[in-house]
Amino acid sequence: MSVETEPIMEIRGAWKVFGHVVALRDVNTKIYAGKILAIVGDNGAGKSTLVKALSGINRLDEGTVYFQGKVVSKIDPKFFRKLGISTVFQDLALVETLDVASNMYLDAPITKWHFFANRALMYQAAAKTLQELKVRLPSVRVAIGELSGGQRQSVAIARAVLRDNPIILLDEPTAALGVRETGEVGVILNTLKSRGKGLVLISHDLEFVFKHADIIQVMRLGAVQGIRKVSETNREEIVALITGLKSQESDDSSRKEHN
Repeated sequence: MSVETEPIMEIRGAWKVFGHVVALRDVNTKIYAGKILAIVGDNGAGKSTLVKALSGINRLDEGTVYFQGKVVSKIDPKFFRKLGISTVFQDLALVETLDVASNMYLDAPITKWHFFANRALMYQAAAKTLQELKVRLPSVRVAIGELSGGQRQSVAIARAVLRDNPIILLDEPTAALGVRETGEVGVILNTLKSRGKGLVLISHDLEFVFKHADIIQVMRLGAVQGIRKVSETNREEIVALITGLKSQESDDSSRKEHN
C-alpha cells in the first residue's frame, strides 16, 4: 500500500516488552495530515499499547520517531507532548460534577490576573469550538453528569481539538454509543479530517471504520499484520488479517508473484 503524501509523523521499529510479554513487535506506523488511520485488531493485539506509546504514556524500548520526514528524537514520553498530540482515551477523563466548559479547559484553564479562572472567556471559547464541530448541547454550563454518552464523547473530542494539535488519537470513541450518537462522532471526525488533522482511530467497530477511515492498520499479537487503503480492501480481508487466517507474509508473497 502506498500513500502519495509524506506522513506528518512516523514510527519505525517500535518494540515494547512487559516482562516476558512482547506487546509491540517491530511496529511501523505512519500518520498523515487530512487522513484517518484506523488501527484494528483483537483483544491483546497491541492497539492500546501503541496508542499509549504514541501519546507518551508508555516509553518504547526501541524505535525511531520521524516528524515531517526528519528524525526528531529517540523515544521519549516528553517529546510526544511537545510534538503536539492530543489523545481521547476510552474513559474520557471527564469530571461529572463540573460543567462542559470547565471540563474542556480542565488541564489548562483560561485565567485572569494569572490566578483566577476566566469563566466568561472559557464559556465563549468552548461554545465556539463545539459550534464549529457541529456539536449540539443544551449549554456549555450544564454539568457533564447530565449529558448522554454521545454528548460526553463529543466534549472529550472537543477538548482535544481546543489544543489545536496536528495529531489526535481516539481510543474506541464509539464503544458505548448508539447508532445516532455514533453518527455524530463520525461527523466530528470528518470535520477534523477536512481541517487537515492527522487522526488515529482505535476501534472494534468495522462498520464505522469502513465508513470514515482512509487507511486500516491491522494488529495481531503485537505486530502489524497488514496495512490497507479502505478503497482497496473489504471487510472479509480485514477480518482474515485480524484472525490470522491471512498473514502479512503470505499476502506480500502473493502480491510479488502477481507483479
